[in-house]
Formats: sequence, structure tokens, C-alpha cells
Amino acid sequence: MKKTVIASIVSALIVSPVMASDDDEKKVRVSQEKTANEKLVEKIRIIGHSDGLRTEGGSATFIDETELERFEYDDINRILANVPGVNIRQEDGYGLRPNIGFRGATPERSKKIALMEDGILIAPAPYSASAAYYFPMVSRITGVEVFKGPASIKYGPNTVAGALNLTTRPIPYDKAGGVDIAGGADGYQKLHGYYGATDNKFGYLFEAINVQADGFKNLDFGGETGFDKSSYMLKLNYDLSSKDLEQLVEFKAGYDEEVSHETYLGLTEEDFNADSNRRYAATQNDLMDWTHSNLVLTHFIQSKDFTVTTRAYRNDFERSWNKLNGFNDTSVKLDSIIAKPEQGLHPEYLEILKGQNDSEGNNQALVLGDNAREYFSHGIQTDLTHQLTFAGVEHKIEVGLRYHVDEIKRMHTTDVFDMRSGQLVKRTTDAPTETDFNSEKSTAVSVYFQDSVTLDDLTLTAGIRGEFIDARYQDSKDANDWLEKESRIWLPGISAFYKASNELGFLFGVNKGYVPTSPMQKPETKAEESINYEIGTRYNDGETKAEAIVFFNDFSNLKESCTFSASANCTVIDEEYNAGQVDIYGLEATASHTFALSDSIDMPINAVYTYSKSEFKENFVSDFPLWGTVEAGDEVPYLPEHQLTFTIGLSANRWQASLLTKYVGEMIETAGEGNDLSYVGSKTEALTVVDFSASHQIGDGDDGDIYFKVDNIFDTVEIISHRPYGARPSKPRQVMIGYKISF
Repeated sequence: MKKTVIASIVSALIVSPVMASDDDEKKVRVSQEKTANEKLVEKIRIIGHSDGLRTEGGSATFIDETELERFEYDDINRILANVPGVNIRQEDGYGLRPNIGFRGATPERSKKIALMEDGILIAPAPYSASAAYYFPMVSRITGVEVFKGPASIKYGPNTVAGALNLTTRPIPYDKAGGVDIAGGADGYQKLHGYYGATDNKFGYLFEAINVQADGFKNLDFGGETGFDKSSYMLKLNYDLSSKDLEQLVEFKAGYDEEVSHETYLGLTEEDFNADSNRRYAATQNDLMDWTHSNLVLTHFIQSKDFTVTTRAYRNDFERSWNKLNGFNDTSVKLDSIIAKPEQGLHPEYLEILKGQNDSEGNNQALVLGDNAREYFSHGIQTDLTHQLTFAGVEHKIEVGLRYHVDEIKRMHTTDVFDMRSGQLVKRTTDAPTETDFNSEKSTAVSVYFQDSVTLDDLTLTAGIRGEFIDARYQDSKDANDWLEKESRIWLPGISAFYKASNELGFLFGVNKGYVPTSPMQKPETKAEESINYEIGTRYNDGETKAEAIVFFNDFSNLKESCTFSASANCTVIDEEYNAGQVDIYGLEATASHTFALSDSIDMPINAVYTYSKSEFKENFVSDFPLWGTVEAGDEVPYLPEHQLTFTIGLSANRWQASLLTKYVGEMIETAGEGNDLSYVGSKTEALTVVDFSASHQIGDGDDGDIYFKVDNIFDTVEIISHRPYGARPSKPRQVMIGYKISF
């Protein structure tokens, strides 16, 4: 039986020791314990993954560890190619800072989705500053779960798009460990290991991983363009179970760090066509350097009729983001120089960016900024599941309560440099200039209630979520510049599933979507709100699985914030803008089947298709770069009309091979026309990328596996975005070979 994300967590939480006087007694007790575990998994399952027809309402997708290992992806963007309804704006080619949206929600820094790890909000400050500059290292993740529409009502605060939950490795029942070593093109290296066990009532697990690469871009006059990421995790648990009560306490500690020589500056169209992997000399000092730590203490308890899971958590994230901001001459913008290199003084400034000319005078000096920030979040959440019979009808009641506090502290500074013979030379030894010192803090209480009932072949689920937020903004340099506000909202949802036969069913759902404003936004800035509808069908005959869902998100207000990562030329960085009414609708479809070519060879195939359309319903003019002058009927940026992923594989006893083809249609990058915006009318081209993977089991399996993969086997490179500042390439072909063993 496949496990869901929550199932994997629970498996780690309910491990019981096995002590016996002889082997037979030990085997019996292990069998009994695992049976109890399976029963518990059934009680709290979010997505059903049995071989039969799934009967839960709502749109939900789960990718298990086996699927994740098939292609050994380190990039969440590539993993989510197998999930319908996902829209992504790629940026660096490695997925270091993903831009993920669901069902047309703005993908910028994944800030519209509820991003979780093991059920805990993991974005640096989910309420105060939800842009996910930190993202968990997916190479250590063992499951990916995506919820959209009514299925996401339990996972706020953001319920417009949905929720993405990543699960970590559970503590094993017995002694277990593994090692994964890989190397490849562009200096790619991976070293991953874990070991854990359960001894009597005590269980433990330690896991560590490092992934690094030299990068595929070439910096003018030399320099680093790669990254180095590490992640460490420790889990400890202790079984407190009695005869009538399952009970366990678990402690989890994690630490992650990254140093990446990334930049926001891209290329002109002409330079991209000549060498798509080029980087200009002015970006030689650009560097992201961050650390992230998290602590989670979990108490799990289960009786015959109820399950309660309580988690207390703390997350800390600190970053230094050194990057090129532009020139001292503030009338000349980076995005304008790159987009219109022949206009006015742009050729002269472009030559300085390339290091081909030295800067002269104060105006041509380069400004580099360090957007240093500190984030924290902490809280406690409790989730209860209770089965009861009322008026002759069985109810599954789910109730959750969370108290959460998070904060962001901005400490932005700038330094001035001259370009000299292709090298950046600091002008003075003075301390950096302070540009933005402020903090935003949110205290939130959220609650949800959900009831599922089954009446013959009809399963109905109704729920409601409440978000009660108190927020404060403070300029650290001006005691009089502050703002306090509060938000109170209830978000209902309902879904239904009708089982027409053992193989075929139909689903329907509607829920209210919501994304709060950040603490610094003025009261007149509206929160993002929508009513989301979905209707579809699901089929499973044991050999073929298929699902098709039509969705319609009716936004009463779409909002967006102006950031450096969106090529921000706004008056105030992180200021939010309203766009009013917007419609986003489309179709999500998946189908899979495994053909038995012989007694020993299977051929699994899988197809995932998404059709999306969008439409602004109002005319307006905005200086937000992605909008501009918008007329009713214009489309939302970075939302491809068609996306298709097709996977075909071959598998036998000791080997498997898979081919994945991903097509993403063209995307507009600015909604409106008429404003003097750098990228008005620009769009990304349609992109088709083919990935290959294969693995072979050595000996009888005890000696491990060798795997081989090629991302982008045809070396297809296109412009994936003109943002933040210029054309950016997709990742070229990358070849990798690795060895892994479990023991």
C-alpha cells in the first residue's frame, strides 16, 4: 500500500518496539504492530492511494518516493511536471528559488501557496512576507503532496491556489540506512546518507546531504556561477503507548545552508542568441548566502475513536543577498538597458555591464545592494480526527487549531563600485549606505472544522476555515512610521464525490480563496479573494487510472507585490497592488496505464495535461511591471495555455528506464499594452524538454544500484523568462551517473 505524506509522518510517529523471547513471538508482535499502523493510516488519510477508486472529494495529487527516485530530480520544478494545474516561472535553471503557482495564481516566489514540510508552514514568514526565498532541499524529500480547491481548506492562510506539502524520511521500524553518491556535468556532485533504527521504545534517524555544481553559465572575465547546498536532519522519538492508547513523542531538528553565485541580471536578446549561457561582468559579486534551522516537537495520541496530533515548531532563516541593483544614475534602469540596448545612453551603459568599458564619473558607477534579512516563525498547532455516528450516519470530524507568530526584519544596504578592466572596484572604504531598515510581524490564530459523511454512494465533505490576524509594521529608523491592523475572515468550502460504480466516480467542489496582505500594506490595499469551483470525474479499473477536472477561479480581487525578483521599478519595494476582478479557468487531466509486455517486462505510461485561460475583467493603469495599462480581456502573465507531460518507461526485475517529455506553451510576460515598460509585448517561447533516466540493480540487490540520467537530452535551450532583468536560459543538457545502496 502506498503511503501519503501524512501517512509517512504517522508511520514515524507510531513505531513501537519489538521485544520477544524468541523469533516466532517477535514476528507475531511485529505483524500486530504493523497492522495497527495500517489501521491508523486509514483513519487519517488525506489522499486515498489504494488500488481501488479514490472517493475523496477535491483535487489532490501525491508523488511517492518511488516516483521521486525514478528521475533523481533536485529541482522541484521538474518534479511538479507530473502534477496537473501547476504554473511555474523558471529562473535559474536549478530550481534554487522556485516560482510556483496553482491554477493560475501568481507564481512569483511561490508566495500564493501554503508551503509546508511535514505539515508545518515552512516559508520564512508565511503571514508577514510569504515570498519563499527559502525552499526545502527536494533531494532529501520522500513525498510531494499537492492540494487544490476545497482539498486545501485545512492548510491556510493561502487558500486561493492551494497547498504544497513535502514529507521527510520517517524513522524506520528496524535498522536501516542508505548512501547515494553521484557526479555529472558542470561539476555536479551529490553526497547523501542516512541511518536510523528503533530500539525498544526509542527511535532515531540522522540524514545529511550535500549537492553542488559549478553552474552552466560563463561569467565574463571569469568567476563562479555555481552553488553549494547542504541539509542535515535529526529525528528522535519515544513510544509511550499503553494497552488502550497509542502515544508517541517525536523531536525533529533540521539545519540547511546555501551559497549560490546567482544573479538577477540576464542578457539582451542579441547576446542570448549568440551565447545563452553568458553572464555579464557586472554580476561577478552577486551572491546568495543563507542558513535555515527548524525545530519541531510532536505529540501523537490515538484511541479507538479519535486521533490527536500536536506540534510545536520554530523556524529561523537568515540571508545575505548581494546583487547588482543598477547605476548611480537612477534615471537609467537595468531592465530598460537590457530590453532596449540601442536606445539613448543604453549602449554606453551596456558596455560597462559587460566590462568592455570602464565607468566614468558618478553617474556610471555601479550600485550593489545587500538585501540582508532575518526571518522567524514559531507556533503550535493541534489536529484532531474523530469518528462518530449521529442520526444513523457515520461522520469523520476533523478539527484544527493553530497559534502562529512570524516576523521579517529587513536590513538593506548598498555599496558603490567602478568597473575597471572587467573587474568591480569598490569606490570607498566607508560603511554601506542604509537603504531599508524595517520589520513586519504577524500574530495569527487559525481554526478549521471539517465533516465528511457517506450516504450510500455519495460522500459529502463540508468545512470552514477561520483566519484571525493581527499585524504590525515598523520602520526601524523612524519611530513615527508604523502601522497596526487586523484581519478577520471565514473561508467555507464544500465538496462531493459520487461513486457511480466500483471503477467510476464524479466530484464537485467549491471554496472561498484568500491571501492576506502583508503588515506594511495600507488598509486600502485589499486582500486577494476568490471563489473557486471544480467539477470532474475519476476512473480506476485496477489497470488504468484517469482523472479530469474542470476548474474556475472567480477572483473578486487579484493582488501582487513589487519585488526585485519581478524586475521591480516601483516606488516602494514589496508594495502590493490590486487588479480587481479576474477569471482563471481550465482543465486538468491525468491518465496512466501499465502494459505487461512479457512475464518480466512492464511498460508504464503516464500523461498529465493542463489547459489554462485567464482574463482581467476591468480596465486599469498600474506601474506594477507585470501589468501596465490593462484592458478588460487581457491575460494574466506567466500562465501557459497548454502544458503536457508524457512519461513512458520499461521495467524488469533488475533494471528500469524512463523517458519524460515536458511541453510548456508560450507565456506572455506583461499583461497590458501602452505603458513605457521594458517588457511590454514580450513572451517566452514554447519549450519542449526530454529527460531520460535508467537504473540497474547490482547482483541480487544487496550490492546497490547504478543509475544514469540525462536532463534535456536534446540540449534544447529557450528563454524561460525576461525577468528580473533580461533574457534567462533554461538549463542545458546535464548528464549524471550515480550509485546508491540501502542497508
